[in-house]
Amino acid sequence: MFARLRSDIQCILERDPAARSTWEVVTCYPGLHAVWLHRPAHWCWTHGFKWLGRFISHMARWLTGIEIHPGATLGERVFFDHAMGTVVGETAEIGDGCTIYQGVTLGGTSLYKGTKRHPTLGKDVVVSAGAKVLGGFVVGDGAKIGSNAVVIKPVPAGATAVGIPARIIPSKSGESADVTEAHPKFQAYGITQEDDPLSQAMRSLIDNAAGQEHQIALLWQAIEKLSLAQKDCVPVDAAKTECFEAEKLNQLVGK
Repeated sequence: MFARLRSDIQCILERDPAARSTWEVVTCYPGLHAVWLHRPAHWCWTHGFKWLGRFISHMARWLTGIEIHPGATLGERVFFDHAMGTVVGETAEIGDGCTIYQGVTLGGTSLYKGTKRHPTLGKDVVVSAGAKVLGGFVVGDGAKIGSNAVVIKPVPAGATAVGIPARIIPSKSGESADVTEAHPKFQAYGITQEDDPLSQAMRSLIDNAAGQEHQIALLWQAIEKLSLAQKDCVPVDAAKTECFEAEKLNQLVGK
């Protein structure tokens, strides 16, 4: 039991640069208190003391601002960072090493009791501020949910989900750095360098247009050489130089 408590504290010290000491984490982190209070509530719920489990979770909500249903399952080293207004549903499952920020909802879309209504998060998943994950599907290991995203379908391992409704950005080469690295680097709020599919699409279009202009310029230069050799006239408005500002446009879309 004490090893698990130390693990709860250590994961916060590793992921939050604002955490300066163990004492500060133990006394001033409501996310830690919510996890600790959830454990007796979950024990009561699974051992038939339903009302007592709900009452403990209700008190935890009042004390921390984080609502975790006593039926929900939490893994090891789960960190609720700030997490005011976060709601975790009854059949939700949160894997080891997950990080959940403020305003997150792990909710359900079904009204049928006894069914899997809420999402399952794999290991090391990051759910950013304001995100809503709705439904009884799986979010794979190492996945990231962007801020304010509304996720209504499964997310593959290592992928990133952003937007409303969420668009899925697959991991590169089918692998996730968060899953495959021996010592993965934690990314606060799930921020990555390439987390916007629209920006990726715009960059691809810009690069394609720049490539086409370069090819056209080369063709006109070749035509000019042939025309001079044959003493033919070359149009004065031929696009023999490149003027497409690809680098500037890429900077505007966030490259």
